[in-house]
Amino acid sequence: MGSRARLEGMTSLLLAGVAGTVLAASPAIAQNISGPQTAKEDNVSVPDDGTVTVLDEILVSSRTGDTSIETLGSASHVDQEQIERRMSSTPSDVLFGVPGVTVNADARKLSSSVNIRGLQDFGRVAVIVDGARQNFQRSDHGPQSTFWIDPELIQSVDVVRGPVSNTFGSGAIGGIVFFDTKDPEDFLKPDEHWAVSSTAMYDSAGDGLTTSATGAYRFNDSLSVLGNVVYRDYGDYEAGSGAGRVPGTGFDVLSGMLKATIRPTENSELKLGWIGSDDGWSEISGGQPAYNLDLQQNTFTGRYNITDDARSWLDLHVNVSHNATEMEQTSLVPLGGRFDPVTGQPMVLPAGAKANYDIGTTAIDLWNTSRFQTGELQHELTYGADWVGDKVDTTGTAGGDAFYTPSGDRTVWGAYIQDKVTWNWLEVVGGLRYDDYKLDGDDTDASGDHLSPRISVGISPFTSAGLQGLQFFGTYAEGYRSPSLSETLISGLHPAGVSFPFLPNPNLNPETGKTWEFGVNYRADSVFAAGDALRVKAAYFNNDVDDYIDGVTLSAYDPTSGCYRSGSIPICFQYQNFARAKIEGFELESLYDAAWGFAGLSVSLIDGHTVSYDGERADLATTPASQVTAQLGFRFLEDRLTVGGEVQYNGKPKGSQYADDYTLVNAFASYRHNDNLKFDLRVDNILDEKYVNPLNATSAESLYEPGVSVKVAARLRFGG
Repeated sequence: MGSRARLEGMTSLLLAGVAGTVLAASPAIAQNISGPQTAKEDNVSVPDDGTVTVLDEILVSSRTGDTSIETLGSASHVDQEQIERRMSSTPSDVLFGVPGVTVNADARKLSSSVNIRGLQDFGRVAVIVDGARQNFQRSDHGPQSTFWIDPELIQSVDVVRGPVSNTFGSGAIGGIVFFDTKDPEDFLKPDEHWAVSSTAMYDSAGDGLTTSATGAYRFNDSLSVLGNVVYRDYGDYEAGSGAGRVPGTGFDVLSGMLKATIRPTENSELKLGWIGSDDGWSEISGGQPAYNLDLQQNTFTGRYNITDDARSWLDLHVNVSHNATEMEQTSLVPLGGRFDPVTGQPMVLPAGAKANYDIGTTAIDLWNTSRFQTGELQHELTYGADWVGDKVDTTGTAGGDAFYTPSGDRTVWGAYIQDKVTWNWLEVVGGLRYDDYKLDGDDTDASGDHLSPRISVGISPFTSAGLQGLQFFGTYAEGYRSPSLSETLISGLHPAGVSFPFLPNPNLNPETGKTWEFGVNYRADSVFAAGDALRVKAAYFNNDVDDYIDGVTLSAYDPTSGCYRSGSIPICFQYQNFARAKIEGFELESLYDAAWGFAGLSVSLIDGHTVSYDGERADLATTPASQVTAQLGFRFLEDRLTVGGEVQYNGKPKGSQYADDYTLVNAFASYRHNDNLKFDLRVDNILDEKYVNPLNATSAESLYEPGVSVKVAARLRFGG
């Protein structure tokens, strides 16, 4: 890989740092600095054994201070303990078992695309890191909209499924995934002024090595800072059942983060952050490495909040961000069978030819929540506005791939108002959002606007001890997604294999998602033993996406298609609107937590299809596998030792030609010697299952996922 020599030097330095930290901290390892950390939020349910129920933690993505179990919709929270238990090396690991969520990464594990309820790519799922939209997009045969965030940087993840998340901006008709990175307050204990930690992890899948170092310092009650650096070096992994190495699955990445928390006054807080990564991997063509990819990403964020309990009308948030992503693609060998995208003449793409993708996203997001009472009704009135601008600049050698991703500018903005009204056993949330967009490219302009309503009703009719935590809810919400630059502007000739035209479509209609949900929330404490906790969240959903956009093949022999006969085969490719995509399913998320351990079950059943304007029905190509995930864990030695396992069944989506059902069995163990030293062990795919993610199963040569893999890690921390 292009940057491997430099990164190998960096990993040696980091390993030396880990070893140095171990030696320097040896006197501190013998003592336990403090007891278990307490819950950060007052309304977190803390059983007698000190554990915290995940579904009770306040969602960072919530704009009214809700937990996932309180949300009148489908929301999930992944906390730091779960991320560490999964020994996550990619975003896919972080989101394992979250109902309704699948990560599509094909061979490029650094290029993840999140699928929520069968919707993905082109902003249908808003991926947000510390308030910054991740809008990088490169059009090819794999996932279109991709992102990377190193799990070592993540404190927690919130997932909100469906367009009820539209207070977070335009386009998220599938939902949002909000990654919240570590703050100094997450890392420092209440009595500490400073702390450092080192992590070293080995993964037998691809002989993967991870080294990470974190440090934080609290200057005073008004200022604290945190920094992190993490390096990962993975080779190509082995597929299950002796299927051999999967070429192109290796990668190396150097990531870092700086974050500061400033409290100008007692009631205000400013968080400033930078996250950067330098990624490298290879892509395969004809079974051999054909390209080197180098990607640099820098995300800058600023988040300001002022809240005054004496002024209940004031809970103001202002977020600003800029995300700059630059990717350079370099051909390693001369690539024949190419066509000039303009003339259509045969050509050879020479070794060293480059394609460059430069995409910048700037965003502003502000909102305020006013809390007041009218009679017996409690109100949480939230109102705000947001603006996002994408600037795309792509260049490359003729016959390369850069023209797949057209250059251009797109801006989307919106404003909304939402009122959460509570009375006794009744809760009603009503909202209205206005969206507007403008798209500019070569000789093409497009624009549009839309009003999207949302209404949710929740009732808690029971007061008896066993049923008082039972809530029924129903929700209707709409979302609006404007066409992307690629969907609108892509043009030219297919560059390799066979030659046929890509046709732009400036007349695309935006998509409108219309979702119904009906579900239950249930929370109960001390169910079977004092201090235990049971949480259950389940919902049925029905989503109609009007004017759904997808790629279609046009025949040059049909005079109404607009396709001209050019290239080696008489077809054209164009993004067009369908009458709708219809997706429905059922989701369940449950967790039981007690002193002895925990047990959880999540279920995701989904079916989807498209309907053309002439009534023709077809299976939705992005429908993920239906999943059932069970986990069971036990705690021993005064909670210092945790052991357990997971079983996940994945059912083949209807219409998937090359995928099949598969079952994953995983095991994990964690031993915390004290607050300073922790060891983790995990074995994934114990049965060495040979399987493929259905979202990657597009041909008979489908990309197989890793076989049995063993992860071991040591985490060392000390402070004072």
